[in-house]
Amino acid sequence: KQKTAYEISACLVGSEMCIRDSFIIISSTLKADDWPGWFGPERDGVWREEGVVDKFPQNGPKSIWKAPVGRGYAGPAVADGKVYIMDRQIDKGAKSPENPFSKITIPGNERLLCLDAKNGEIVWEKSYDCPYSISYSAGPRTTPLIDENRVYTIGAEGNLYCRRTSDGEEIWSTDFNTAFNVKTPTWGFSSTPLIYENLLICLAGGEGTVAVAFNKSNGKEVWRSLSAKEPGYAPPVIINHNKKDQLIIWNPESVNALNPKTGEIIWTIPWELRYGLSVSTPQLVNDILFLSSFYNGSMAIKLSADEQPEILWKTAKVSEKRTEHLHGIMNTAVIKDGYIYGACSYGEFRCLSLKTGKRLWESLDPVGLKRPSRWGTVFVTPHKDKFFLFSETGDLAIAKIDSKGYHEISRSHLIEPNGIDMRQRKIVWSHPAYAMQSCFVRNDTEVIRVSLSKE
Repeated sequence: KQKTAYEISACLVGSEMCIRDSFIIISSTLKADDWPGWFGPERDGVWREEGVVDKFPQNGPKSIWKAPVGRGYAGPAVADGKVYIMDRQIDKGAKSPENPFSKITIPGNERLLCLDAKNGEIVWEKSYDCPYSISYSAGPRTTPLIDENRVYTIGAEGNLYCRRTSDGEEIWSTDFNTAFNVKTPTWGFSSTPLIYENLLICLAGGEGTVAVAFNKSNGKEVWRSLSAKEPGYAPPVIINHNKKDQLIIWNPESVNALNPKTGEIIWTIPWELRYGLSVSTPQLVNDILFLSSFYNGSMAIKLSADEQPEILWKTAKVSEKRTEHLHGIMNTAVIKDGYIYGACSYGEFRCLSLKTGKRLWESLDPVGLKRPSRWGTVFVTPHKDKFFLFSETGDLAIAKIDSKGYHEISRSHLIEPNGIDMRQRKIVWSHPAYAMQSCFVRNDTEVIRVSLSKE
Protein backbone atom coordinates (compact mmCIF):
# COMPACT_ATOMS: atom_id res chain seq x y z
CA LYS A 1 0.00 0.00 0.00
CA GLN A 2 1.02 3.63 -0.40
CA LYS A 3 2.31 5.14 2.81
CA THR A 4 4.17 8.12 4.20
CA ALA A 5 7.45 7.00 5.72
CA TYR A 6 9.34 8.84 8.43
CA GLU A 7 12.94 8.84 7.50
CA ILE A 8 16.55 9.37 8.32
CA SER A 9 19.11 7.94 6.22
CA ALA A 10 27.32 4.23 6.61
CA CYS A 11 29.61 4.13 4.49
CA LEU A 12 31.71 1.37 4.42
CA VAL A 13 28.66 -0.06 5.76
CA GLY A 14 27.61 2.81 6.95
CA SER A 15 24.58 1.92 10.14
CA GLU A 16 21.80 2.63 12.89
CA MET A 17 15.97 5.03 17.91
CA CYS A 18 15.65 8.19 18.08
CA ILE A 19 12.40 10.10 18.17
CA ARG A 20 12.50 9.56 14.46
CA ASP A 21 9.33 11.22 13.30
CA SER A 22 11.38 14.35 12.72
CA PHE A 23 12.28 12.67 9.43
CA ILE A 24 9.79 12.49 6.62
CA ILE A 25 9.81 11.36 3.02
CA ILE A 26 7.27 10.01 0.60
CA SER A 27 7.91 6.32 0.07
CA SER A 28 6.94 4.03 -2.74
CA THR A 29 4.97 0.83 -2.41
CA LEU A 30 6.35 -1.08 0.57
CA LYS A 31 5.29 -4.07 2.64
CA ALA A 32 5.56 -4.16 6.40
CA ASP A 33 7.98 -7.07 6.28
CA ASP A 34 10.32 -5.60 3.64
CA TRP A 35 13.79 -4.11 4.17
CA PRO A 36 14.21 -2.48 0.74
CA GLY A 37 17.48 -0.62 1.28
CA TRP A 38 19.80 1.04 3.75
CA PHE A 39 18.25 1.33 7.22
CA GLY A 40 14.99 -0.42 6.33
CA PRO A 41 11.58 0.50 4.95
CA GLU A 42 11.47 3.92 6.60
CA ARG A 43 15.23 4.49 6.47
CA ASP A 44 15.40 5.11 10.20
CA GLY A 45 17.08 1.85 11.22
CA VAL A 46 14.04 0.63 13.19
CA TRP A 47 12.54 -2.86 12.78
CA ARG A 48 8.76 -2.72 13.32
CA GLU A 49 7.65 -6.21 12.31
CA GLU A 50 5.36 -8.24 14.60
CA GLY A 51 5.80 -11.84 15.73
CA VAL A 52 9.52 -11.52 16.50
CA VAL A 53 11.35 -13.42 19.26
CA ASP A 54 11.97 -11.81 22.64
CA LYS A 55 14.88 -14.17 23.27
CA PHE A 56 16.63 -16.90 21.28
CA PRO A 57 15.82 -20.61 21.62
CA GLN A 58 18.28 -22.65 23.68
CA ASN A 59 20.15 -23.81 20.56
CA GLY A 60 20.01 -20.41 18.86
CA PRO A 61 17.82 -19.19 15.99
CA LYS A 62 17.05 -21.59 13.15
CA SER A 63 19.00 -21.24 9.91
CA ILE A 64 16.62 -21.23 6.92
CA TRP A 65 19.16 -21.14 4.06
CA LYS A 66 22.67 -20.20 3.02
CA ALA A 67 23.82 -19.05 -0.44
CA PRO A 68 27.37 -18.48 -1.72
CA VAL A 69 28.50 -14.92 -2.53
CA GLY A 70 31.79 -13.16 -3.14
CA ARG A 71 33.44 -10.53 -0.97
CA GLY A 72 31.89 -7.20 -0.11
CA TYR A 73 30.70 -4.81 2.60
CA ALA A 74 27.30 -4.05 1.06
CA GLY A 75 24.39 -5.30 3.13
CA PRO A 76 21.40 -7.16 1.67
CA ALA A 77 18.07 -5.58 0.77
CA VAL A 78 14.80 -7.54 0.90
CA ALA A 79 11.67 -6.62 -1.05
CA ASP A 80 8.71 -8.47 -2.54
CA GLY A 81 10.11 -11.90 -1.70
CA LYS A 82 13.54 -11.24 -3.19
CA VAL A 83 16.97 -10.56 -1.71
CA TYR A 84 19.36 -8.19 -3.51
CA ILE A 85 23.06 -8.18 -2.70
CA MET A 86 26.27 -6.96 -4.35
CA ASP A 87 29.62 -8.70 -4.32
CA ARG A 88 33.05 -8.65 -5.93
CA GLN A 89 34.81 -11.29 -8.03
CA ILE A 90 38.50 -10.79 -8.88
CA ASP A 91 40.01 -12.12 -12.08
CA LYS A 92 41.78 -15.45 -12.18
CA GLY A 93 45.40 -15.00 -11.15
CA ALA A 94 44.72 -11.74 -9.29
CA LYS A 95 44.75 -11.49 -5.52
CA SER A 96 43.98 -8.98 -2.80
CA PRO A 97 47.03 -7.20 -1.33
CA GLU A 98 48.35 -8.29 2.05
CA ASN A 99 48.24 -4.67 3.19
CA PRO A 100 44.55 -3.63 3.03
CA PHE A 101 45.54 0.06 2.81
CA SER A 102 47.26 -0.63 -0.51
CA LYS A 103 45.66 0.98 -3.57
CA ILE A 104 47.09 -1.21 -6.31
CA THR A 105 44.86 -1.94 -9.29
CA ILE A 106 43.06 -5.29 -8.95
CA PRO A 107 41.18 -6.57 -12.03
CA GLY A 108 37.73 -8.06 -11.50
CA ASN A 109 34.03 -7.34 -11.65
CA GLU A 110 31.16 -6.20 -9.46
CA ARG A 111 27.98 -8.22 -9.40
CA LEU A 112 24.35 -7.75 -8.32
CA LEU A 113 22.59 -10.94 -7.25
CA CYS A 114 18.83 -11.34 -6.94
CA LEU A 115 17.88 -14.32 -4.76
CA ASP A 116 14.59 -15.97 -3.85
CA ALA A 117 14.00 -14.96 -0.22
CA LYS A 118 12.30 -18.29 0.51
CA ASN A 119 15.18 -20.58 -0.44
CA GLY A 120 18.20 -18.47 -1.42
CA GLU A 121 18.23 -19.67 -5.02
CA ILE A 122 19.47 -17.25 -7.70
CA VAL A 123 16.66 -15.55 -9.66
CA TRP A 124 19.07 -13.52 -11.83
CA GLU A 125 22.52 -11.95 -11.67
CA LYS A 126 24.22 -9.08 -13.46
CA SER A 127 27.93 -8.27 -13.47
CA TYR A 128 30.19 -5.67 -15.08
CA ASP A 129 33.92 -5.23 -15.41
CA CYS A 130 35.27 -3.08 -12.59
CA PRO A 131 38.99 -2.90 -11.71
CA TYR A 132 39.57 -1.67 -8.15
CA SER A 133 42.20 0.86 -7.08
CA ILE A 134 40.88 1.54 -3.60
CA SER A 135 41.97 0.89 -0.04
CA TYR A 136 40.12 -1.98 1.68
CA SER A 137 39.23 -3.63 -1.60
CA ALA A 138 36.89 -6.43 -0.47
CA GLY A 139 33.98 -5.27 -2.60
CA PRO A 140 30.97 -2.95 -2.99
CA ARG A 141 29.92 -0.83 -0.01
CA THR A 142 26.37 0.38 -0.65
CA THR A 143 23.20 -1.57 0.02
CA PRO A 144 20.95 -1.93 -3.07
CA LEU A 145 17.90 0.33 -3.03
CA ILE A 146 14.54 -0.96 -4.29
CA ASP A 147 11.84 1.49 -5.37
CA GLU A 148 8.72 0.22 -7.13
CA ASN A 149 9.98 -2.02 -9.97
CA ARG A 150 13.53 -0.65 -9.96
CA VAL A 151 16.70 -1.52 -8.06
CA TYR A 152 19.51 1.05 -7.76
CA THR A 153 23.13 0.18 -7.00
CA ILE A 154 26.35 2.21 -6.61
CA GLY A 155 29.62 0.33 -6.91
CA ALA A 156 32.83 1.13 -5.08
CA GLU A 157 34.33 2.79 -8.19
CA GLY A 158 31.27 4.97 -8.84
CA ASN A 159 29.18 2.90 -11.25
CA LEU A 160 25.51 3.82 -10.75
CA TYR A 161 22.93 1.45 -12.21
CA CYS A 162 19.15 1.48 -12.33
CA ARG A 163 17.78 -1.97 -13.23
CA ARG A 164 14.45 -3.75 -13.50
CA THR A 165 13.71 -5.87 -10.45
CA SER A 166 12.04 -8.51 -12.64
CA ASP A 167 15.12 -9.54 -14.63
CA GLY A 168 18.00 -7.16 -13.82
CA GLU A 169 17.98 -5.50 -17.22
CA GLU A 170 19.49 -2.02 -17.25
CA ILE A 171 17.11 0.96 -17.40
CA TRP A 172 19.81 3.64 -17.13
CA SER A 173 23.30 4.09 -15.72
CA THR A 174 26.15 6.55 -15.25
CA ASP A 175 29.74 6.58 -14.04
CA PHE A 176 30.57 9.25 -11.45
CA ASN A 177 34.25 9.43 -12.42
CA THR A 178 33.62 10.26 -16.06
CA ALA A 179 30.31 12.11 -15.71
CA PHE A 180 31.59 14.53 -13.05
CA ASN A 181 35.35 14.38 -13.56
CA VAL A 182 36.04 13.11 -10.04
CA LYS A 183 38.38 10.54 -8.54
CA THR A 184 37.22 7.58 -6.52
CA PRO A 185 37.56 8.31 -2.76
CA THR A 186 40.22 6.43 -0.80
CA TRP A 187 37.75 3.82 0.47
CA GLY A 188 35.47 3.85 -2.55
CA PHE A 189 32.03 5.31 -3.17
CA SER A 190 30.05 4.28 -0.10
CA SER A 191 27.07 6.65 0.28
CA THR A 192 23.82 4.86 -0.34
CA PRO A 193 21.49 6.84 -2.64
CA LEU A 194 18.26 8.42 -1.43
CA ILE A 195 14.81 8.52 -3.04
CA TYR A 196 12.96 11.81 -2.59
CA GLU A 197 9.70 12.10 -4.54
CA ASN A 198 10.76 11.60 -8.18
CA LEU A 199 14.48 12.10 -7.46
CA LEU A 200 17.41 9.78 -6.80
CA ILE A 201 19.95 11.79 -4.77
CA CYS A 202 23.59 10.66 -4.76
CA LEU A 203 26.99 11.85 -3.52
CA ALA A 204 29.55 12.11 -6.29
CA GLY A 205 32.11 14.68 -5.12
CA GLY A 206 34.05 17.35 -6.96
CA GLU A 207 33.43 20.95 -7.98
CA GLY A 208 29.72 21.69 -7.73
CA THR A 209 28.75 18.01 -7.79
CA VAL A 210 29.13 16.70 -4.25
CA ALA A 211 25.37 16.11 -4.32
CA VAL A 212 23.61 15.26 -7.57
CA ALA A 213 19.90 14.57 -8.12
CA PHE A 214 18.70 12.44 -11.02
CA ASN A 215 15.22 11.75 -12.30
CA LYS A 216 14.78 8.31 -10.75
CA SER A 217 12.98 6.91 -13.80
CA ASN A 218 15.24 7.95 -16.67
CA GLY A 219 18.51 9.11 -15.07
CA LYS A 220 18.32 12.68 -16.36
CA GLU A 221 20.22 15.09 -14.11
CA VAL A 222 17.86 17.50 -12.30
CA TRP A 223 20.27 19.49 -10.12
CA ARG A 224 23.81 19.52 -8.71
CA SER A 225 25.17 21.24 -5.61
CA LEU A 226 28.15 21.80 -3.28
CA SER A 227 31.91 21.55 -3.76
CA ALA A 228 34.47 19.58 -1.75
CA LYS A 229 37.65 17.63 -2.40
CA GLU A 230 35.90 14.41 -1.36
CA PRO A 231 32.22 13.50 -0.98
CA GLY A 232 32.72 11.51 2.23
CA TYR A 233 30.91 8.27 2.95
CA ALA A 234 27.75 9.30 4.83
CA PRO A 235 24.35 8.85 3.16
CA PRO A 236 22.23 11.86 2.19
CA VAL A 237 19.38 12.38 4.67
CA ILE A 238 15.99 14.08 4.53
CA ILE A 239 14.85 15.79 7.73
CA ASN A 240 11.67 17.72 8.36
CA HIS A 241 12.26 20.79 10.51
CA ASN A 242 9.82 23.65 11.05
CA LYS A 243 7.42 21.83 8.69
CA LYS A 244 9.91 21.98 5.82
CA ASP A 245 11.95 19.21 4.23
CA GLN A 246 15.70 19.69 4.26
CA LEU A 247 18.34 17.53 2.62
CA ILE A 248 21.35 17.01 4.92
CA ILE A 249 24.65 16.48 3.11
CA TRP A 250 27.61 15.82 5.41
CA ASN A 251 30.91 15.89 3.58
CA PRO A 252 34.44 16.04 5.09
CA GLU A 253 34.46 19.84 4.94
CA SER A 254 31.01 20.84 6.20
CA VAL A 255 27.49 19.93 7.26
CA ASN A 256 24.92 21.33 4.85
CA ALA A 257 21.16 21.66 4.52
CA LEU A 258 19.77 21.90 0.98
CA ASN A 259 16.39 22.32 -0.61
CA PRO A 260 15.88 18.73 -1.80
CA LYS A 261 13.91 19.80 -4.86
CA THR A 262 16.48 22.29 -6.19
CA GLY A 263 19.80 21.70 -4.41
CA GLU A 264 19.82 25.30 -3.13
CA ILE A 265 21.91 25.70 0.02
CA ILE A 266 19.88 26.66 3.13
CA TRP A 267 22.71 26.64 5.68
CA THR A 268 26.27 25.40 6.13
CA ILE A 269 28.41 24.66 9.19
CA PRO A 270 32.11 24.09 8.44
CA TRP A 271 33.70 20.96 10.00
CA GLU A 272 37.05 19.80 8.61
CA LEU A 273 37.41 16.06 9.11
CA ARG A 274 40.62 14.06 9.12
CA TYR A 275 41.01 11.59 6.21
CA GLY A 276 37.58 12.45 4.80
CA LEU A 277 35.77 10.29 7.35
CA SER A 278 32.19 11.50 7.34
CA VAL A 279 30.59 8.07 7.57
CA SER A 280 27.74 7.57 10.02
CA THR A 281 24.19 8.65 9.28
CA PRO A 282 23.26 12.17 10.53
CA GLN A 283 20.33 12.02 12.94
CA LEU A 284 17.79 14.64 13.94
CA VAL A 285 16.04 14.34 17.32
CA ASN A 286 13.57 17.17 17.90
CA ASP A 287 15.79 20.16 17.03
CA ILE A 288 19.21 18.56 17.61
CA LEU A 289 21.19 17.15 14.68
CA PHE A 290 23.86 14.64 15.80
CA LEU A 291 26.96 13.51 13.87
CA SER A 292 29.95 11.35 14.80
CA SER A 293 33.32 10.78 13.11
CA PHE A 294 36.27 8.46 13.85
CA TYR A 295 39.05 11.01 14.44
CA ASN A 296 37.09 14.21 15.05
CA GLY A 297 34.50 12.83 17.45
CA SER A 298 30.96 14.17 17.77
CA MET A 299 29.04 17.33 17.09
CA ALA A 300 25.49 18.26 18.14
CA ILE A 301 23.86 21.08 16.16
CA LYS A 302 20.80 22.93 17.47
CA LEU A 303 18.51 23.91 14.60
CA SER A 304 16.60 27.17 14.55
CA ALA A 305 13.37 28.10 12.83
CA ASP A 306 14.71 31.16 11.01
CA GLU A 307 18.40 31.53 11.86
CA GLN A 308 21.68 29.75 11.20
CA PRO A 309 21.95 26.67 13.43
CA GLU A 310 24.36 26.79 16.35
CA ILE A 311 26.79 24.19 17.65
CA LEU A 312 25.37 22.87 20.92
CA TRP A 313 28.52 20.88 21.77
CA LYS A 314 31.46 19.49 19.87
CA THR A 315 34.49 17.28 20.55
CA ALA A 316 37.53 19.52 20.96
CA LYS A 317 40.40 17.03 20.64
CA VAL A 318 41.02 15.22 17.35
CA SER A 319 42.13 11.70 18.28
CA GLU A 320 41.32 8.05 17.75
CA LYS A 321 42.45 6.88 21.21
CA ARG A 322 42.07 9.76 23.66
CA THR A 323 38.36 10.06 23.09
CA GLU A 324 35.88 12.15 25.04
CA HIS A 325 32.54 11.65 23.33
CA LEU A 326 31.72 9.17 20.54
CA HIS A 327 34.18 8.61 17.69
CA GLY A 328 32.02 6.42 15.44
CA ILE A 329 33.20 4.81 12.22
CA MET A 330 31.23 1.83 10.85
CA ASN A 331 28.11 2.11 13.00
CA THR A 332 25.52 4.85 13.41
CA ALA A 333 24.55 5.48 17.02
CA VAL A 334 21.02 4.90 18.29
CA ILE A 335 19.37 7.85 20.08
CA LYS A 336 16.53 7.20 22.52
CA ASP A 337 14.98 9.18 25.38
CA GLY A 338 17.71 11.81 25.21
CA TYR A 339 20.65 9.38 25.26
CA ILE A 340 23.10 8.32 22.53
CA TYR A 341 24.25 4.69 22.30
CA GLY A 342 26.98 3.52 19.94
CA ALA A 343 30.42 2.02 19.46
CA CYS A 344 33.41 4.35 19.75
CA SER A 345 36.71 4.17 17.86
CA TYR A 346 38.05 1.02 19.57
CA GLY A 347 34.76 -0.80 20.14
CA GLU A 348 33.91 0.87 23.44
CA PHE A 349 30.11 0.92 23.42
CA ARG A 350 29.11 4.20 25.08
CA CYS A 351 26.12 6.05 26.46
CA LEU A 352 26.16 9.87 26.18
CA SER A 353 23.71 12.63 26.96
CA LEU A 354 22.39 14.07 23.71
CA LYS A 355 22.06 17.58 25.17
CA THR A 356 25.51 17.82 26.77
CA GLY A 357 27.69 15.04 25.34
CA LYS A 358 28.50 13.83 28.87
CA ARG A 359 29.50 10.15 28.97
CA LEU A 360 27.50 8.01 31.41
CA TRP A 361 29.00 4.55 30.84
CA GLU A 362 30.88 2.32 28.42
CA SER A 363 31.25 -1.43 27.83
CA LEU A 364 32.96 -3.81 25.40
CA ASP A 365 30.20 -6.43 25.84
CA PRO A 366 27.90 -5.32 22.96
CA VAL A 367 30.72 -5.70 20.42
CA GLY A 368 31.87 -8.97 22.00
CA LEU A 369 35.48 -7.85 22.43
CA LYS A 370 37.78 -8.84 25.28
CA ARG A 371 39.95 -5.77 24.80
CA PRO A 372 39.61 -2.49 22.87
CA SER A 373 40.25 -3.04 19.15
CA ARG A 374 40.52 -0.43 16.41
CA TRP A 375 37.25 0.01 14.52
CA GLY A 376 35.44 -2.49 16.75
CA THR A 377 31.90 -2.45 15.39
CA VAL A 378 28.34 -3.41 16.27
CA PHE A 379 25.19 -2.49 14.32
CA VAL A 380 22.25 -1.69 16.62
CA THR A 381 18.63 -2.03 15.44
CA PRO A 382 15.74 -0.99 17.72
CA HIS A 383 12.70 -3.30 17.86
CA LYS A 384 9.94 -2.13 20.21
CA ASP A 385 11.43 -2.02 23.73
CA LYS A 386 14.52 -4.06 22.83
CA PHE A 387 17.49 -3.89 20.49
CA PHE A 388 19.06 -6.37 18.07
CA LEU A 389 22.84 -5.97 17.92
CA PHE A 390 24.88 -7.58 15.14
CA SER A 391 28.59 -7.56 15.95
CA GLU A 392 31.67 -7.73 13.73
CA THR A 393 32.29 -11.11 15.43
CA GLY A 394 29.26 -12.58 13.62
CA ASP A 395 27.14 -12.64 16.80
CA LEU A 396 23.56 -11.43 17.08
CA ALA A 397 22.38 -10.27 20.52
CA ILE A 398 19.04 -9.18 21.95
CA ALA A 399 19.34 -6.61 24.72
CA LYS A 400 17.78 -3.73 26.58
CA ILE A 401 19.88 -0.57 26.72
CA ASP A 402 19.30 2.47 28.90
CA SER A 403 21.17 5.21 30.70
CA LYS A 404 22.06 2.74 33.47
CA GLY A 405 23.82 0.24 31.22
CA TYR A 406 23.70 -2.63 28.72
CA HIS A 407 21.41 -5.54 29.68
CA GLU A 408 21.85 -8.55 27.41
CA ILE A 409 19.01 -11.07 27.08
CA SER A 410 20.32 -13.49 24.42
CA ARG A 411 23.34 -13.92 22.18
CA SER A 412 23.95 -16.36 19.31
CA HIS A 413 26.70 -16.83 16.75
CA LEU A 414 25.15 -16.50 13.27
CA ILE A 415 27.97 -16.31 10.74
CA GLU A 416 31.74 -16.57 10.59
CA PRO A 417 33.70 -13.29 10.57
CA ASN A 418 35.95 -14.14 7.61
CA GLY A 419 36.74 -10.65 6.30
CA ILE A 420 40.51 -10.33 5.87
CA ASP A 421 40.78 -6.53 5.70
CA MET A 422 41.80 -6.21 9.35
CA ARG A 423 45.19 -7.84 9.79
CA GLN A 424 44.76 -8.15 13.56
CA ARG A 425 41.44 -10.07 13.44
CA LYS A 426 38.77 -11.46 11.12
CA ILE A 427 35.67 -9.30 10.78
CA VAL A 428 32.23 -9.01 9.21
CA TRP A 429 31.33 -5.38 8.51
CA SER A 430 27.93 -5.65 6.86
CA HIS A 431 24.65 -4.32 8.25
CA PRO A 432 21.92 -7.01 8.35
CA ALA A 433 18.48 -6.74 6.79
CA TYR A 434 15.55 -7.56 9.07
CA ALA A 435 12.52 -8.77 7.12
CA MET A 436 10.05 -11.65 6.93
CA GLN A 437 10.60 -12.27 10.68
CA SER A 438 14.21 -13.07 9.82
CA CYS A 439 17.72 -11.70 9.81
CA PHE A 440 19.53 -11.65 6.45
CA VAL A 441 23.27 -11.10 6.74
CA ARG A 442 26.41 -11.77 4.71
CA ASN A 443 30.12 -12.27 5.14
CA ASP A 444 32.79 -12.68 2.45
CA THR A 445 31.63 -16.13 1.32
CA GLU A 446 27.89 -16.46 1.96
CA VAL A 447 24.61 -14.71 2.67
CA ILE A 448 22.25 -16.39 5.12
CA ARG A 449 18.67 -16.16 6.33
CA VAL A 450 18.04 -16.91 10.01
CA SER A 451 14.55 -17.15 11.49
CA LEU A 452 13.65 -14.70 14.26
CA SER A 453 9.99 -15.74 14.34
CA LYS A 454 8.30 -16.51 17.64
CA GLU A 455 6.76 -19.62 16.08
